[in-house]
Amino acid sequence: MISGTALALFGAAAASLAGVGSAMGVGIAGQAAAGVVAEDPKKYGKTLILQALPGTQGIYGLIVAFLIFMKIGMFGGDGMIELTVTEGLYIFASGLPICIVGIWSAIAQGKAAAAGIMLLGKRPDQMAKGIIYAAMVETYAIFALLVSLLMLLFSGI
Repeated sequence: MISGTALALFGAAAASLAGVGSAMGVGIAGQAAAGVVAEDPKKYGKTLILQALPGTQGIYGLIVAFLIFMKIGMFGGDGMIELTVTEGLYIFASGLPICIVGIWSAIAQGKAAAAGIMLLGKRPDQMAKGIIYAAMVETYAIFALLVSLLMLLFSGI
């Protein structure tokens, strides 16, 4: 039978999967950015800002994973604590919101950022609008981060 501590570690691994969505989102935006920069190399800096936006979900997942590691004593000198299966499931569940929403929102944000990059390519004065479109998607990643943090921090473990 799987231990509670192992389940908690699976929760940390799940949270870190938000980085998969970030990699995909940054890649999508990067493809659009390369096309715009091929036409006008001076737009590199502006396209880079939009390309970086989908990377935040991976950071959020990393934060949750580190907090799980701290919660179970992985970084302490005394070793990891033994959790019951119920405690482990609770910690595992706390990694799921940022995992699921992080993956999907980073991909969606990459697409929105790519559209903003294309807008920047045609109308450089409209860059702020492109950033706002991509940032709107970020809102849901922040909500998921908050849910994961609240579940983890107020778990009573």
